[in-house]
Amino acid sequence: MTLTMNYCYRLYPDAIQEQTMLHWLEISRKVYNYALREIKDWVNSRKCSLDYCSLEREYIIPADKPFPTYYNQQNALPQAKKEFPLLAEAPSQVLQTTIRRLHDAWNYFQHRGFGFPRFKKFGQMKSMLFPQFKTNPITGWQIALPKVGKMPINLHRPIPEGFVVKQVRVLRKADRWEVVLTIKSEVSIPIAQPHGEAIGIDLGLEKFLTTSDREFIARPRFLTSLYRELELLQRKYARTKKGSKNRQKVRKQVARFHNHIANVRKDWQFKLANHLCTKEGIGIVLVEDLNLKAMSRGMLRKHTQDAAFGQFLNLLEWVAKKHQVYFARVNPDRTSQTCPKCGTHTGKKELSERMHRCGECGYETDRDHAASEVIRLRGLEQLSTQGLWGIENAYAVGLPGTEETPSRSEAKPRKRKTRNAKL
Repeated sequence: MTLTMNYCYRLYPDAIQEQTMLHWLEISRKVYNYALREIKDWVNSRKCSLDYCSLEREYIIPADKPFPTYYNQQNALPQAKKEFPLLAEAPSQVLQTTIRRLHDAWNYFQHRGFGFPRFKKFGQMKSMLFPQFKTNPITGWQIALPKVGKMPINLHRPIPEGFVVKQVRVLRKADRWEVVLTIKSEVSIPIAQPHGEAIGIDLGLEKFLTTSDREFIARPRFLTSLYRELELLQRKYARTKKGSKNRQKVRKQVARFHNHIANVRKDWQFKLANHLCTKEGIGIVLVEDLNLKAMSRGMLRKHTQDAAFGQFLNLLEWVAKKHQVYFARVNPDRTSQTCPKCGTHTGKKELSERMHRCGECGYETDRDHAASEVIRLRGLEQLSTQGLWGIENAYAVGLPGTEETPSRSEAKPRKRKTRNAKL
């Protein structure tokens, strides 16, 4: 089994190295835009109808020329370097991975049917990838990259023994540089099995989450609480002159402010995930499988995106694996309309109604707490009836298809017809 992890570190290039990497990012942006221009020209040249030609466009590319695939554009890079010597200043593999990024976006557009790749403006290319290394690029407290040499790196956590650095991605965030190391190792990590007590988690905007053991976590408003300060910075940026140094200075201030909000949010979610997974006796964490894309397009989309439920669920899953806690997602349909005590459907509730009251059994509790209890019961039911989500094991109870029915016991075995019997 191959284990792959990403470790992020702070990078400290000097002035010359920083200018060199910024220059490479600009070259990568031009290669990206040129390759995208080839794709758009090929697509536009095939938009003419079969029975008549358009008065606005004509075949600018021969009809028998194939689509500019990734391999065609990658193989054209050596000839392009002869015509444009500027391309030879950047590492060849960085340019190849840039074209790969474009075609990944193109394939994603073909798969979902919308989101055509766009041209990148000046400064919009923020990262570059070094896909392979012959030797370990980490030497003590430095990292060695092709054509730029060694740079100081803050190894705040050491790379585990037995792991090898496979690729390195250099990121430009506001006025700082970061490096993401992809490390791999052939190790066997046991998969967390259900054990201990189970906890159900319900996510919401009034309260960030509510657990089935009556723990209520308030939702910090990371963006909305600092929106006034961000609004002033953006207004200051809008009033600066285009192309001026003051405009670039204010742009970095806005970018640093956005990074600060993102870092505070991620740090808080990491601490909350560790708090939930390190509770005494907790061995199963069950959450609802929300349609986050639909939630981010509703009336409360700003608050939903500020809460970052998708990022929190991914962090919670990672932290659960780290602590050997079983993590699973359950069906979120009608969790707030079902009574956790008797299973009665109580009907649709308005958002202003924050209490759950069952007319059958008389159970009353907080609405979010009742939903978290339903999530817990659904997760446990799926574990017991399906055997770890369809994986049959000795601990599963009531596996479908294992019981003996009267039709099976009374049925007579059929005789298999063979070719010799027909003869």
